[in-house]
Amino acid sequence: MRRILLITAAAAAFVLAAGCSSGTVDAKSGGDNPTIALLLPESKTTRYEAFDRPLFEAKTEQLCASCRVLYFNADQDAAKQQGQFESALTQGADVIVLDAVNADAVAPQVNQAKQKKIPVIAYDRLISGIGYEYYVSFDNVKVGRVQGEALLAELTKRGTADKGQVVMINGAPTDPSAGDYKQGAHQALDGKVKVAREFDTPDWSPDKAQQEMEQAITALGKDAIVGVYSANDGMASGVIAALKRAGYATLPPLTGQDGELTAVQRILTGEQTMTIYLNYRAQAEQAAELAVALGKGEKPPAPATTDNGSAKVPSFLLDAIAVSKDNLKDTIVKDGLYSVAEICTPDVAAACQAAGLK
Repeated sequence: MRRILLITAAAAAFVLAAGCSSGTVDAKSGGDNPTIALLLPESKTTRYEAFDRPLFEAKTEQLCASCRVLYFNADQDAAKQQGQFESALTQGADVIVLDAVNADAVAPQVNQAKQKKIPVIAYDRLISGIGYEYYVSFDNVKVGRVQGEALLAELTKRGTADKGQVVMINGAPTDPSAGDYKQGAHQALDGKVKVAREFDTPDWSPDKAQQEMEQAITALGKDAIVGVYSANDGMASGVIAALKRAGYATLPPLTGQDGELTAVQRILTGEQTMTIYLNYRAQAEQAAELAVALGKGEKPPAPATTDNGSAKVPSFLLDAIAVSKDNLKDTIVKDGLYSVAEICTPDVAAACQAAGLK
């Protein structure tokens, strides 16, 4: 856990030392007993229930034992999340931490909170169209660029970068982070490979990603596809299902993101090339620290700002790490995201041994 602790400590130092905004916030305050609402967008991506929620709740409890956390998951339903937002207000939330299903459409809800002087933190996804207290996320354009660079490196290693075509399976069009990932990936890939088919995948759905990949294989032909950019690990699983169904003897290079356990296992067995390791602990704990501070009427300074088209939002943007078979032991395992026992189940035991994990 050393990397996690170091990053969290660094983030805390930023809170104390940096200076994009500071002082107290004119907000409804719960005093010593604020109520904090955490609204997450979906559960298909395992990170939200497995990491973000419990890490956020644990840090809040550590910082403020008397604080109350209201938790909601929208199951990728924007209308459901709107109802949950309104429920949080009704239940007396003093601070709202919102990972929006549709970040381009929640400005009315954020404005409703502002009218009640309830501060809002945009978590993971940048909310557009209105100003608010904080944005806590990763450098998403850089994430996409790192993914694209990893794909290009593997294509070059195999000698296939100029011998075929690449398919891009991007994330949900309602998620501005997906647009950032796509932008970064294109920065790495454009002019170096031919992107023959590109899809924006509703709901980040693995099933829809599988359908899109099947369409690409039908349109281009199996032998023409030399690599696949998948914006996250869940969709990568759908891509792999399509490739296997099409009869690929050797799977082409394939990217991912989120460091899901099944993706780590696929990297060991060679079905997936890489994933992006996002330090969920640092992100969740940073958001919890800010939420508790806001709930007590404080507004710590932020080290950066992000322009959301309407305002420059005080921001905490964390780094991401590309993980492949070569550095899996020194990143995900070393930091304690998963134990060797969790990764090295019997069906991947031989691959674990070859990678030096057993």
